[in-house]
Amino acid sequence: MTVSVDVDPVALITTECVTVTSAMRKHAKWAHSSVSAILSGSATSSEDSLYSSWPYSPKIGAPKKNGKEPHTNHISEDHQIQPTLANRWGLRGKKGKSMQDNPLMSAFAILRRDLFGCNDIRMFDTPALLHPFLQVIRSSSTSAPITSLALVAITKFFAYNLISQESPRLPLAMQLLSSAITHCRFEASDSAADEIVLLRILKLMEGMLSGPGGDLLSDESVCEMMETGLSMCCQVRLSELLRRSAEMSMVSMCQIIFERLKQLEAHATGELQRLEDTTNENSSAMKMNPTVNGNNITSPQQTNQETPEIVGGDAVSPASDANQREPQESETGSVVPENNQRSESIRPYSLPSIRELFRVLVFLLDPHDNQHTDAMRVMALRIIDVALEVAGPSITKHPSLSNLAKDQLCRYLLQLVRSDNMAILQESLRVTGTLMATCREMLKLQQELFLSYLVACLHPRVEIPREVGIDPSLYEGVFQTPNVVRKPPSQANSGRSTPVPVKDRQRLGLEGGSRKPDAREAMVESVGALARIPTFMAELYINYDCETDQMDLCADMVGLLSRNAFPDSATWSTTNVPPLCLDALLSHVTFVFDRLDKLPSAADVNKRELLRDQKSRKKIITTGTTKFNEKPKAGIAYLSAQGAIEDPSDPQCLASFLKGTTRISKKVLGDYLSKQENERVLTAFMESFDFSSKRVDEALRELLETFRLPGESQLIERIITVFSEKYCARSTPEEVADKDAVYILTYAIIMLNTDQHNPNIKSQPRMSAEDFARNLRGTNNGKDFAPTYLQDIFNSIKEHEIILPDEHDNKHAFNYAWKELLLKARGASDMTMCKSNAFDSDMFSATWKPVIATLSFVFLSASDEAVFTRVVTGFNQCASIAAAYGLTEALDHIIYCLSSISTLAIAARPNTALNTEVQVEGHRVMVSELAVKLGRDFKAQLATVVLFRIITGNENSIRKGWAHIVRIWLNLFANSLVPPYFETPAFKVGIPPIPLESPAQVIERSQKQSETGIFQAFTSYLSSYATDEPPEPSEEELESTLCTVDCINSCYLGDLFKNISQMSTSSLSALISTLLEQLPEESAPTVIVVKPDQQDSLAAPGASNGQVTKVRGPKYDPIIVYILELATTLALRDEDTIQGLAQSIGESLQSTIRSASKHHPVVVGRTTFYLLSLLHASQDHSLIRAPVVLHSISSIKVLMSDSCAGPLVSGLQLCVKQPGPLRREMISSPDFWSILRLLGGSKAADSKVFDILEDIVAGTPPAVSADNYIPIVDLLSRFASSAKVKGPSEQRLEGQTRRGKPLKKSQPTRSATEKDLIQRGSKAVILISQLTGRIQGLIEQSHLETTEAWTTYWSPIFGALSHQCLNPCREIRQQAVSSLQRSLLSPELTSTDHNEWTSIFGEVLFPLIVELLKPEIFQSDPVGMSETRVQAATLLCKVFLHYLVLLSEWGGMLDLWLRILDIMDRLMNSGQGDNLEEAVPESLKNVILVMSSGDLLSPPPQSKEKEVLWIETCKRLDRFLPDLMMELFPKTEASGKAPSAAEISSA
Repeated sequence: MTVSVDVDPVALITTECVTVTSAMRKHAKWAHSSVSAILSGSATSSEDSLYSSWPYSPKIGAPKKNGKEPHTNHISEDHQIQPTLANRWGLRGKKGKSMQDNPLMSAFAILRRDLFGCNDIRMFDTPALLHPFLQVIRSSSTSAPITSLALVAITKFFAYNLISQESPRLPLAMQLLSSAITHCRFEASDSAADEIVLLRILKLMEGMLSGPGGDLLSDESVCEMMETGLSMCCQVRLSELLRRSAEMSMVSMCQIIFERLKQLEAHATGELQRLEDTTNENSSAMKMNPTVNGNNITSPQQTNQETPEIVGGDAVSPASDANQREPQESETGSVVPENNQRSESIRPYSLPSIRELFRVLVFLLDPHDNQHTDAMRVMALRIIDVALEVAGPSITKHPSLSNLAKDQLCRYLLQLVRSDNMAILQESLRVTGTLMATCREMLKLQQELFLSYLVACLHPRVEIPREVGIDPSLYEGVFQTPNVVRKPPSQANSGRSTPVPVKDRQRLGLEGGSRKPDAREAMVESVGALARIPTFMAELYINYDCETDQMDLCADMVGLLSRNAFPDSATWSTTNVPPLCLDALLSHVTFVFDRLDKLPSAADVNKRELLRDQKSRKKIITTGTTKFNEKPKAGIAYLSAQGAIEDPSDPQCLASFLKGTTRISKKVLGDYLSKQENERVLTAFMESFDFSSKRVDEALRELLETFRLPGESQLIERIITVFSEKYCARSTPEEVADKDAVYILTYAIIMLNTDQHNPNIKSQPRMSAEDFARNLRGTNNGKDFAPTYLQDIFNSIKEHEIILPDEHDNKHAFNYAWKELLLKARGASDMTMCKSNAFDSDMFSATWKPVIATLSFVFLSASDEAVFTRVVTGFNQCASIAAAYGLTEALDHIIYCLSSISTLAIAARPNTALNTEVQVEGHRVMVSELAVKLGRDFKAQLATVVLFRIITGNENSIRKGWAHIVRIWLNLFANSLVPPYFETPAFKVGIPPIPLESPAQVIERSQKQSETGIFQAFTSYLSSYATDEPPEPSEEELESTLCTVDCINSCYLGDLFKNISQMSTSSLSALISTLLEQLPEESAPTVIVVKPDQQDSLAAPGASNGQVTKVRGPKYDPIIVYILELATTLALRDEDTIQGLAQSIGESLQSTIRSASKHHPVVVGRTTFYLLSLLHASQDHSLIRAPVVLHSISSIKVLMSDSCAGPLVSGLQLCVKQPGPLRREMISSPDFWSILRLLGGSKAADSKVFDILEDIVAGTPPAVSADNYIPIVDLLSRFASSAKVKGPSEQRLEGQTRRGKPLKKSQPTRSATEKDLIQRGSKAVILISQLTGRIQGLIEQSHLETTEAWTTYWSPIFGALSHQCLNPCREIRQQAVSSLQRSLLSPELTSTDHNEWTSIFGEVLFPLIVELLKPEIFQSDPVGMSETRVQAATLLCKVFLHYLVLLSEWGGMLDLWLRILDIMDRLMNSGQGDNLEEAVPESLKNVILVMSSGDLLSPPPQSKEKEVLWIETCKRLDRFLPDLMMELFPKTEASGKAPSAAEISSA
């Protein structure tokens, strides 16, 4: 950052010159400086100075600006300083010369003189401007304060922008400045002053790199500056403050240097390879070697008093190295540039210096270099971390840098993370994490090794401890052991399974071993940092879990975080570890959640399918190799059956699989190959190696890396024999004669390897090279092996053991493993970077179990609000992920966990025996055991709210989770905490809500006294105990219940049920199945007392404040009704749900009906309604058969119950309301009419039953048929008869009227119910009468004989109407008489084909009058019955006269007439009123006169038949009307002649 300056720049520079020279003159060396040295800044021109100390002024090549030449020095060679003054400063001049002309002082004087006349300092020659200051900095004769002043001055020039990008010859000046400060020398004084100089140097170097000329520095300059900075960081003799300051400066400078990598990429597009070639060419020329000892900066002071000057050390390197690199000094001590064109040849620094810096930093990390301390390694790690943060991705693009990162850097880091030094461990973990975060694309195998080590270190080997109150099933999904520990994969191409035994691996650092708690916390922080990379886990899944030969790192990492998030992990780590792991785990979930809305590309989708195939193959191979390791034949058979081995009978195919699969136990493989039956496989296995150009020991080493030699010598011999043949198959090397020689030599090598490296051989001397050669004399086809050949083999075996799998445990284990990792990495592909959510579904499917288990356990065990918030968010996000990707199992498990935590999903029904309803200010609250328990448990309330928020919106993805949700609904509903939440569909109109359970007691809080206390509470308790009643709920219980109510309200169950009503049919099927599974077994029905409803009270309501009425009989279970109604409601949503769900629901409903005797009438009634509703809705699909349903219902014994009859008749009405096949089928069923007959006697159903009848009879079109005709008439007659109970009230009213008593105003004549009954009865009679119009059509449609059909269809109507003529209700009776008259006079009644119609007298009219004459009938309505008798008599006469002509042709005319007269006689002599005495004679007069006019009744002499009729008529009339005939036929009685027609007419 540049700062503007208000001081004249030239004056400022002059002031700095004066400041430095003034400080120099105060020193004893310069105390006798001449006046000219002080006044040399006068206006004297340079040409006038004959003794200038300026040694050289290069020509200026700066461009013109503003048309002017830049200001330059004009000192010619003639005016250069005389050679006699060229002695180094600090020595006395020769020949008595004075020291006043010292070049250091003169240089400042010349600069001051040259500045005169300079108008623009930015045009002044930059090297000339810096020259005197650089001389001071380089001079070993100056003190630390003077050097510090020179450094301060230069720092100001850059800070005030006096030296800018436009300054002349700036590149050269920057190189000179870099050289000067990196070769700074000064006299050592006190350490504080010395370190100030070094701090100034650091500050200046930092400013140079970040300033305008930083890009102009050369690679050499940058290397020197970095070497200086690193030397300061590494000097142990320097103070801690200086070393830390140097480190901070190095960090800042490295940020700038590595940032340049990005600029190089931008400017060298397409030329990166050329840049790499240039780097390789210059790499040998630039070598940094930071000084690590403390003798080159400040040397101990000399004790010689004659030479008090102390020469400071070189800040960069030892003097010898510095002298080789520093610019050549003149004899005067001034710096002489190499040539005038140096500025033109300077190239800005680029990749060579960056590569060298990176190499040196990595070199400092070598854990086996004892010259480097841990403090130096920590410093280097911090700087490397910054470099990776700034340019990590850019490093991967340059092979010279990436190779360093992949090999040395990763190798050192993976060893440093095993350090017990916490500083080393923390920094190495940080750098490794940054390296993986920025460069992991090229570090696939290195990352696998690093992460597997962390997993091995951090994953505990102990089971999760059981905690009271936490169900172990909630955390069953946590991996107890990671895959990396269960089945260690190979370390290299050899495919070995376990490089070192566990105990030895821990000692060597290949396993975690026992790490300290702080170390574990640091490792967890590193894992968390990686897990917070958005795509990190997905990349692990793609590159490792789906790769056959890789570990399941994603699953292991999630398992690691999950297991360590449990609170018990703090016992072997620190208390920070569980929250750190939980945070990392939830961050992973959040990243997956945030990617839900992104659409994957088509390429990613195709790759996802490929990865799924790879994952499936990996699972097959894992299972198959496990079987192989237990029993090879079984494993091969399994792998062959699954297609992993194409042809198990082909040795080549089998050998290729065995060699290329890393999961096979090498011990088992060695035993398998050595068996004689597998010799073909062994031969094919050997053929897969290429031993050409390799010594025998090298070939044997390669072979024995793939399997472990068996223990038996015979088996070893078989393997060595095949090996020898293979080794000599193509061409025999010159050193060995034949395969026999190879065989013997191989055996000798194996014995040598055992001798040299077997730890059990301690007391015996090891074999020497001579011994080895002696043992092999004459075995090379009778000759000796070449001594050099055997010596090379001996040295190789002695230095590097042939490491057999599962057995190597020496110090070279890690290096060997690393070497093979690099070999394997050459053939491995780079990591696939994930930028979409295409693979999240499969990844989450493989890892959700430990995540949900951890969330559940933490939720139950946590107490911090922040933890609850994160866990709740985690549950929501996991549920959203599961629903979005269709992972129903995961969503179901989330629901299970939250349901368990909520305590509401218990399978056993909660105890409701003590439920108490508390009424406060018009509000009702049901206090129950469940409500109180939930209200006291905050975690359960929170879990409940979270559960239903998760469910809402994800209903279509739930399957098995419905079981827990339904149980919660049922328990809440049973305790009156939720309403049914059913939207009233059209089919349910008229059906009241589900009656709830009646409380044990109802308490009105307003009735209690306001004062409370221990005495009142104790009294209440004793009172309840004495009366065997439950105690009243306390205030705390009531408050807990209110908390529960608020919790349930916060769940917004209404929205949930609304969403459920819109679910797909397939999703609804799971819910319906779960609902029906909750129905109780028929053998053990639930017993619950029903709560009375306002509209439909099933039991006497509990009296206020504890008065309870018990109900006998089957107990009511509202849960059954709730289940059936919800299932039916959902099934009746639309045609799809009806077709898909109605049948299963119908079967459950019918099952409930079949066991009706075990259920309360409410359950039975509503069940029949649901079943009939389904029948109606599914009539087009024939899913439910109507006859079966009606037959089941007709067998129910409680149909007369009002609570059963109401819903049942509503269902029947729904089914027969509209014309159609269902209606015809039902009304033709005898069971249907049987049900209606039973329901007609119920007050709750009679109205709707009558509506059904009315619709059938009078609807459009009418539905009366031969099958239902008689039941209809019978049922209508029953409705008409139902009004007879009102007769006595009418009688009382008329009695009062007859006695002259006025009616009281408060006494209504009839109640509304009575009026309804009478109205309904009247309609019934009318409907019966209307049926006469349908009789003729029914007769014609029937298959009966005419006479039989007439009797079948007419007789029921006459019988019904006749019966209603006796009804005590006057309106009904009058209507019946009128209807009977219309029916009897119907033109369709008679027929000429038969005489069945004549039975209307003997079977209808005569019985009717006989019944009317009975006293008990008369007493039912004394006043009205008299009139009815008159009407009956009149009706008899009318009907007789109406059919007189037809009757005259009938043979039973005489008997009918005589019987009519007998009936009239009885009516006249009934003695129960005067009306008959008047009406009967009049009616008989009309009949007789009509008969007479029709010549049917005439006095004798007539035909014999007529005479008999006349005589019998006279006889009958003489009994009760002796004067009637005389009155009608007076002349006939006097003269015995018959009257004429005129006489009859006049009479």
